[in-house]
Amino acid sequence: MGGVLRRYWMPALLVEDLPAPDCPPIRVKLLGEELVAFRDSNGRVGLLDEYCPHRLTSLFLGRNEECGLRCVYHGWKFDVEGNCVDMPNEPAESRFRDKIHQLSYPTEEYGGIVWTYMGPAEKKPELPGLEWLRAPESHRYVSKTLEYANYLQGIEGGIDTAHSSFLHNNDLATKGLRQIDTAPKLEVDETPYGFRYAGIRDLGEQGDYVRVYHFVAPFNQLRSLRVQGVDPTDKRDFPMAKGHMWVPMDDHNTMVFNWMYSIEADKPLSPELIAKDEASAGRGPDGETAIRHRSRENDWLINRDIQRTKTYTGITGINNQDLAVQEAMGRIVPRWREHLGSTDKAVIAMRRIMLQAVHDLEKGIDPPAVDPDTYWDVRPTDVVLPKGAEWRESARELLLARR
Repeated sequence: MGGVLRRYWMPALLVEDLPAPDCPPIRVKLLGEELVAFRDSNGRVGLLDEYCPHRLTSLFLGRNEECGLRCVYHGWKFDVEGNCVDMPNEPAESRFRDKIHQLSYPTEEYGGIVWTYMGPAEKKPELPGLEWLRAPESHRYVSKTLEYANYLQGIEGGIDTAHSSFLHNNDLATKGLRQIDTAPKLEVDETPYGFRYAGIRDLGEQGDYVRVYHFVAPFNQLRSLRVQGVDPTDKRDFPMAKGHMWVPMDDHNTMVFNWMYSIEADKPLSPELIAKDEASAGRGPDGETAIRHRSRENDWLINRDIQRTKTYTGITGINNQDLAVQEAMGRIVPRWREHLGSTDKAVIAMRRIMLQAVHDLEKGIDPPAVDPDTYWDVRPTDVVLPKGAEWRESARELLLARR
């Protein structure tokens, strides 16, 4: 699976993590590799092996100066491409530095994220083509969260449409669309990029509530959400698309990139709306940051009184609820103990697709969604349709992204 994942551009960090030229470097961990990222004097981002090839101390301690990261131990200095550009502890006539090259990975800044490619150079694909990445900066937002579990557990939670009727029932006194029918019918369509799937809930005389998600390999979930604005007197829907990218740091830890964007050109995301949404998720100034304080060690700060009287879980924040149940399985869940049911079709499809990608790679076949053209037009949606309406045709226009 590591070979498969290296065929994609990987989110490494947020652009804001390196806010200015020559700012302090930061540590990054991807696919089990310990790396260090820095922005040089010209604004370029370098992603290098964390450990200096001289005596293997950490370049995280390094001086970011004059277009290079200089090790504080003996002064060896490396540019964003890993070239050793200075070796002051060697004689001036020495050419030893020409023999030294630090492992580096190419980077690109796109959609508020610094991306890197860690695979074979001759197989490097085009940058990802998701619609939210193409949106203007005013219409999108992205944050990140550390998850103490394997990345696949995060994906499986994200594409499980039935759990929202229970785990995210944050007001036991009322029934939303997803509480009226807690056993949605799932329909899964495999595609060149992964699959799309609809969770169809029976609303009785109101019709069918249909929520169409996408799984874009290898770790992208796309979902739709219609919310009200910050102003309580404004009852208009604010249509947004949201999702996550679960990026494996190693086998036991994941960096989750959480994104959202407004799908309407005349409705940018205001700071107030972003703050409201982040607070609902349990992130932001009054919640969790990238390094979380809620974990197995403190039982995710579950409040049993609130669980009995107000919410289904007693855990504050929608994403905190997701993280709690995924981490509570253990760092790697023993899947042979599971008993999957009819609402687990998306989970089953994802596992089959990713396992097939491993087998295909061994035969020299490219993994799905390496080519961004395969998912350039996709968009998630949620909509109430007349009873029994065929969602693929009825929601066809809603499922098309802007070019």
